[in-house]
This record gives sequence, C-alpha cells and structure tokens, in this order.
Amino acid sequence: MASGTIDQLVGDQLAGARQAPALPATAPTAVARRNGFIGAFLGWVFDGYETYATVLVAAAAVNDLVGPGMARTQPIFIGGILATTLVAWAVGGVASGVLADYFGRRRVLLYSILWYSAFAGLTALAPSYAALLGLRFLTGIGMGAEWGAGSSLVSELWEREQRGRGLAYLQSGFGVGFLLAAALWYFVNNGSPDAWRWMYVIGVTPAIATLFVRRYVKDSQLWLEADARRRLARNRVESGAPVAQHDRRLARLTLWQLFETPELRRRVALLLLAALSTTIGWWAVSAWIPQFTAQAVAAKVPDVAGAVTTVVLAYNAVGILGFIAVGYLADWFGRKPTIMFYYAGALVTVPLLFLWRGSPQSLAAVAGINGFFTLGQWTWLAIYPTELFPTHMRATAITFVFNTTRLVAAAATLIGAWLIQLFGSISTAAIAVGSIYAVGLLVTPWIGPETRAKPLPGIDDFIDAAPAAPLAAE
Repeated sequence: MASGTIDQLVGDQLAGARQAPALPATAPTAVARRNGFIGAFLGWVFDGYETYATVLVAAAAVNDLVGPGMARTQPIFIGGILATTLVAWAVGGVASGVLADYFGRRRVLLYSILWYSAFAGLTALAPSYAALLGLRFLTGIGMGAEWGAGSSLVSELWEREQRGRGLAYLQSGFGVGFLLAAALWYFVNNGSPDAWRWMYVIGVTPAIATLFVRRYVKDSQLWLEADARRRLARNRVESGAPVAQHDRRLARLTLWQLFETPELRRRVALLLLAALSTTIGWWAVSAWIPQFTAQAVAAKVPDVAGAVTTVVLAYNAVGILGFIAVGYLADWFGRKPTIMFYYAGALVTVPLLFLWRGSPQSLAAVAGINGFFTLGQWTWLAIYPTELFPTHMRATAITFVFNTTRLVAAAATLIGAWLIQLFGSISTAAIAVGSIYAVGLLVTPWIGPETRAKPLPGIDDFIDAAPAAPLAAE
C-alpha cells in the first residue's frame, strides 16, 4: 500500500481528528522474514506435538483414569478427549484471530505459546478423567490461538512467487511435531499405567520458544499499515462528526466484516465446506490409525507397541513430505488444482489403508501414502485462505474458517467413536466418515479466484466492494 494513498485519506479527515503516520512502502528484509518464520514454525511444531501426543496417549490415559480396558470397550472416552481439544481449539482460534488483527501477530503468537505450554504441563497432574478434560480444554485454547497469528505473519512476510512454499514449510512444522510426539512416545511408553503423563511434562518445553519470539520477531509492515489506517478510521468515527462510508466500514469489528459483502459470504461458506472435509477427515478417521494398527497387527507380531510406532512414524514422516509438496505444487500449478489433487488422493487412500490386510511392514508403507494426502493437505488451509482476505481482517478470516470447522469435527469424533461401536469395526467407520473428502473435491473449484503469484489483497480491495451506506455520525 503506497504511502500516498494513506496521505490522501488523511487529507479527507475532519479538522481535529488524529492523523495516522504514513508508513514507507518497503519490502520485508531477509532477517525479518527468517525470524518471523522461525517463531511461527516453532509454535506450530509444538502445536503438532501437543495434538498428536494426545492422540497417542488417549487410550493409556483412559485406561489409567477410567479403568483398565475401557479405551477398547468404550471408545467414547477417547472421543471425548479429542472432542474437548477440538472445541477448545475452535474457541481459542476464533478469538485469537480477532486479537491478532487488532493487537498484532507477534503478541498473540507469544502469549498463545506460553498459555498452552503451562496447561500442557498441568495436564500431567490430572487426577481424574474430568480433570483431564478440563485441562485439555484450557490447553486447546492456547493451541488454537497460535496458528492464525503465525500463518498471517508468514504470508505477509514471504515473497508472493514463493508464498506457497513458505507457508508449506511452516505448515510442515505440524507434521514435525507429530513425528516428535511419536518418537518420544516410543521411549516414554514403558508399559507403566501413568507413562502418558510424561508426554505432557515434555509439553512444557515450548515456553522456551517465547524467548526467541519476544526478542527477534516483529510484526509485518502490511499489518502495521493496516492497523494505522484502522485506528485513524476509528478516531474519525468516535469524533462524533459525519464520517465517510470508507471509515465506517473499516471501523467495524473484523468478524462482522467477513459477512459484509455477498462475495465474502460466498468465500467463507465454501471455505468452511472444504475445511470441514479436511478437519473431519483427519480427526474422525486418521486419529484412529494407532488403535486400528494395534488391532491389525496384534496376532502378527510380538511387539505390538513397536509396530504401532513404526506405522505412526511412517504416516507422519511421509505426511511431512506431503505438507511441503503442497507448497511447491501450489506455486507451480495453482492453488485449486493442488487442493483437488489432495482430496482425490485422500478419497482413494483412506479405504486402501483401513482395508489393508498385508504385513505390518506393508501397512506402514500404505499408512505413509495415506499420510501424504490426509496429513499433507492441511497446508492448503494456511495458503489459500490467507490470499483471499485483506490484511486488516486476514487473521480473523483464516481462523474463523480453520477453527469453526473444529466444532463440527468435535461432534464427528464422537460420531466416529459411536460408529465404531455400532459397526464393531474401526475400518468400516473410517471408510464411511472418510467419504467426506468428496465434499472438498466438489466445492474447491468454486471457492474463489486462483491466487498463485498474486499480491495479497489490501484494505481497499475489500472496502471499495462493500455495499454503500448513508453518511452519518456514529
């Protein structure tokens, strides 16, 4: 955004209204880009760790806190842990998106990491199943808060021709966290009933990352400029004098602005449908891979825990490649063709995995292929939505899409657990729920314009398209 545009707006303000400073239009430095990426990446790695640590230890925690064997006979208890985490993630995510647009990406990133680190550690002390749910809820709020700030920051710092790759490397941090959790669980899981608690003790370590964020990470110039313009608009509105439509729209709460124009409403609705495919597909299907593997190899190998770890590591290791591949494919061939490719791959590989009856080694290979598509596809949620909304409401928009779908996914995890009991089979339930990927495949072409190598939309792209309103004082 050129400073001349800001100066022109400032010149239109009424006498006595506070003037926002014009910011020089300079590209982010390599140091700023690197530091912003590192801070967001560390936060997302630890988010991934917390997420998959919960998936891995859920059965052990249920057996320890509810009763031996309850995880197998009553999978609803595992579903309750996952659902609680998802609901909290949604609440924290949506709230933090608004906060990141008003108070900056860096500040929200910093405090979200501190928040979930503290409550992750307290989870290790949970004396009962109810206490575990309460602490997972509080941890989930912080986990949900981190993603929107970090993704918005990286999207605003990265060069547009390589933005897809930058966000893909960022998103791969989630898979790195998964891999880290799987590897640590291999060593921590010594058969003790309370071994699961050590995974949450380790979850305190992300707090160290806040030292780096506090010292080296800075907000992007794009956000600083958008914030200056919004503050100026709010000052005009609050002055009590007649204000222009431009200022009135800009001063509104970002969450309401998401639904101000037909085009924005359409984009949000279709993004929600696509995001539901990814979210439900993972939480209600892929989250059951450890339990499915344990049942599948129980009669084939003496070390069931080791076989489960091998499959989980394969799933996550190849999933990381899938994360990164999304960025390259999106930069080379476009955002929408890449998203559709991943949905199609997920539709094929979910039944392939859950119907597989081969050796434990071949099961690990198939799990890896499945992970490439089902885990790797999460990257699109960090790339495409950030390019469809202007800077002053970007974090609000992407966290609304990313996190409200988790409320539905929370219900889906409980439905998935119920279907497992109904069908008596994880495989049948997983294949039934996994058909949700077809929805994403069908709606993706209609979400919005192709954004490959295009600049991020600015304030005027949104404001000028909003419906007219009469001039009046607030």
